[in-house]
Amino acid sequence: MSALTLASCSTGSQQPVYPAAPADSTVYTVNGVTVVDTYRPLENDTSAETKAWVEAENKVTQDYLAAIPFRGDIHKRLEALNRYERRGMPSKEDDGRYYFYANDGSQNQSVLYRMDSLTAEPTVFLDPNTLSDDGTVALTGVFMSPDGKYTAYTISRSGSDWTEIYLLDTETGALLDDHIVWAKFTGVSWDGNGFYYSAYDAPEAGKEFSNANTGHKIYYHTIGTPQSSDRLAYADDAHPLHFHTAQTSHDGGMLAVYTGGEGSGDGVMVKNLRKPGAGWTVIEPSQDYNNSIIDMVDGNIYMLTSADAPRNRFVVINPTQPDRKNWRELIPEDPDGGVLTSVQFAGPDRFIAVYDRDAANHAYLYNLDGKRLAEIQLPTYGNVSFSSSRDSDEVFYTFSSFVYPSAIYTYDVASNESKLYHATILEGFNPDDYITEQVFYTSADGTNVPMFTVRHKDVKPDGTNPVYLYGYGGFNVTLNPSFSPYRLLWLENGGIYAQANLRGGAEYGDEWHKAGTKMQKLNVFNDFIAAGEYMIDQGWTTPDLLTIEGGSNGGLLVGAVTNMRPDLFKVAIPRVGVMDMMRYHLFTIGWNWAADYGTADDSPEMAEYLHAYSPIHNISNDGTPYPAIMVTTADHDDRVVPAHSFKYAATLQAANTGDAPKLIRIDSKAGHGAGKPLSKVIDEYTDIYSFIYHNLGRTPDTKK
Repeated sequence: MSALTLASCSTGSQQPVYPAAPADSTVYTVNGVTVVDTYRPLENDTSAETKAWVEAENKVTQDYLAAIPFRGDIHKRLEALNRYERRGMPSKEDDGRYYFYANDGSQNQSVLYRMDSLTAEPTVFLDPNTLSDDGTVALTGVFMSPDGKYTAYTISRSGSDWTEIYLLDTETGALLDDHIVWAKFTGVSWDGNGFYYSAYDAPEAGKEFSNANTGHKIYYHTIGTPQSSDRLAYADDAHPLHFHTAQTSHDGGMLAVYTGGEGSGDGVMVKNLRKPGAGWTVIEPSQDYNNSIIDMVDGNIYMLTSADAPRNRFVVINPTQPDRKNWRELIPEDPDGGVLTSVQFAGPDRFIAVYDRDAANHAYLYNLDGKRLAEIQLPTYGNVSFSSSRDSDEVFYTFSSFVYPSAIYTYDVASNESKLYHATILEGFNPDDYITEQVFYTSADGTNVPMFTVRHKDVKPDGTNPVYLYGYGGFNVTLNPSFSPYRLLWLENGGIYAQANLRGGAEYGDEWHKAGTKMQKLNVFNDFIAAGEYMIDQGWTTPDLLTIEGGSNGGLLVGAVTNMRPDLFKVAIPRVGVMDMMRYHLFTIGWNWAADYGTADDSPEMAEYLHAYSPIHNISNDGTPYPAIMVTTADHDDRVVPAHSFKYAATLQAANTGDAPKLIRIDSKAGHGAGKPLSKVIDEYTDIYSFIYHNLGRTPDTKK
């Protein structure tokens, strides 16, 4: 570990000259709240004016970044840190062979391999790097038919949520003629000579990535037929904003449909596929609870649910008696406060259950009666994923943490013993040189909030350490410890990484989640502010060395907190953020976020609350110094449309917020983040770190 040195370039360099953004005089009123929307024209991302502005903004940003002398060195170091083999845990599939993903550290997308046995030589089954020249086609799912004869796979192009489905002959790998387009938020659920999938009607040309998505439907596709002949299996015209997702039992006897979109959970109904004329049986009518069917066996439904259990429980349901009072509880809600996050079969008579306790995973073995048999010991704070099935006693799991890259273990159910199967080796990196701690700090209303901090063992609380504070705080998402090679650059240069487990997530179940939603959303922002204050109060850093970052809902977090406390941070990186809280629900699937945010249409109180923290509408214009800000977005982001970031950046650049730069980095052929090729991720982190270090006045040591 080496200390950062003072940068040779001054952070007080000449302020960039920003291009004039397309603007008009739009002002509207919603529920009594008057909203100024000066940059409404930027919502039209296909207009010539917007395209010209995007090109001009990218030139300003790239010119700024190109002048940072150590940018090239950061890129080389990030390439080196990524140059290690990544390997996923094996999964035994229905053709009797083992499949796993691997990446040698230079490939844009991970390759899917298969092998006849655990000791056999792997062969390539599907290489998504061959699907595009630049790695912007991502493999998003692989689904083998129960007889092992066919394999369906899903892809995303340029990071879009739009999904295409292709079909392979499993044995030969030959591509069949079947091709599904305009699918979205879907997997593939096999039944008989075909499969179920979810899709929308084809969108209006030119508006594929911005128009609201409505009318989600489930179709059945028969192998060897065109998509135009696919059978409509389920639709709900009365609720065009609902999502519908299919799941079939492995024996093909039962079809389950999840409905979501208007609540924070999913409704569930099932149908007997082997009984002609059978209707739907409703298991859970509301969308108030999180429900996940883990298996359907012998006519019974095994389901993880938050119904009557805010921290989740595991139940078995007889669909002939679907009322909740008849559900049989196998694993009750944890009385010690843990959140039951997953359950899966491990052979025919065992379950593996994973809990979150203070945002770290713990795993246990249970029998079919719900009796806990053993704890599966994990190395430290971290996250774990299991590969197991009802048909086999073979169990694999992968474990990782902040400074422990993914390691794969085999697990023996009978002896409760784990053995290392595959370790990830990073040359020159010793995890023992770093310290991970979990701390608890007090938020504005007295709530204790957990936070992980990671640092080199030589770092001391002397107020000289750069801190990279990350948060999310929404949509029932728990931030567990995770490994990132990009983070190592920060840590090996004496920086501290801090990950705050804010309200709005699922760290302590549904109550913790709801405490950060709708008219309690300010709790999330206050939790994040308190995290920064804690790092300063404990002597680790100062406001001049504190960087905040978050993406999507976390981008909203960064934008809102920057407006609230611009004095607390030196650099802010809002990535693909939700920045216009008054209109977010009008684009693509934005309406689906209303359960967390509420909408301006709900009530005067909700409209006023949203307007009071909406990042675009609360940027100071009175000379208050803001931190250096670099906004990131992408042209194919159809989750959080780039108009959010466009309008936010234009508003920032036009406002009087001091001399620190306010830039926007707009990626091309990229989306919300999932499936982004390795080369693009390295480029993005190069620019983020270059911007951060330059504005902290530090030069990182990249000669490792």
